[in-house]
Amino acid sequence: MRTLLIIKTGTKIPSLQDHPGDYGDWIARGMGWSLDQVRVVDVQAGEALPDAGSIAAVAITGSGAMVTEQADWMVRTAHWLTGAVDRGVPILGICFGHQLLAWALGGHVDYNPRGIEVGTTAVHLTDAAAGDPLLSVLPKAFPAQVSHSQSVLTLPAGAVRLGWSDMDDHQGFRFGERAWGLQFHPEFDERIVPHYVEYYRQRLAEQGLGADDLLRQVRAAPESEGVLGQFGVLVRA
Repeated sequence: MRTLLIIKTGTKIPSLQDHPGDYGDWIARGMGWSLDQVRVVDVQAGEALPDAGSIAAVAITGSGAMVTEQADWMVRTAHWLTGAVDRGVPILGICFGHQLLAWALGGHVDYNPRGIEVGTTAVHLTDAAAGDPLLSVLPKAFPAQVSHSQSVLTLPAGAVRLGWSDMDDHQGFRFGERAWGLQFHPEFDERIVPHYVEYYRQRLAEQGLGADDLLRQVRAAPESEGVLGQFGVLVRA
């Protein structure tokens, strides 16, 4: 059986050290893949990616890195992703992974001019999402966990915009038939995201935002978490 490839681009923040697992574990669990069916490649550490034809699907994790750094490992991974898209491999990019995928395909990524988006936010789907294989199972609006300072400011040519929030115009997109990017974190739950609010506390204050207010607004987001399971269903179909 071919495996799920998780492209590891970063790791959880230090305050989550005692919380079991990391991005890859949370993603695999949400998709319903057992660990013996998953291969994790740490591209930030210089590990090489396999031939795209040898894998069933790809998930790209979040990261503390910034796409605008255009580090060598990002360039190599972006080149690999364009080849995987061309071969029709199912891909799901999450947060940094969403941005890296968009950049690889010709989109523009930079710091969000509206500032940091962190905590639980409302994601709204576009009309195009109603016919999307991944997101059509979701309600028109739903809560989701977010944590990012950079965003996809311009989608790749030909990409379909699937969702937005008050702070970000591109919470989701699809490129072709089998590649998706999600700015929100479907692998995060209401226990994880408060750590990211605290992580950004000082920078939020500089934006005139209160971390305590954002912490009070944190809530469960079962609909967004269900996106991982839906992706797992699609790639097994």
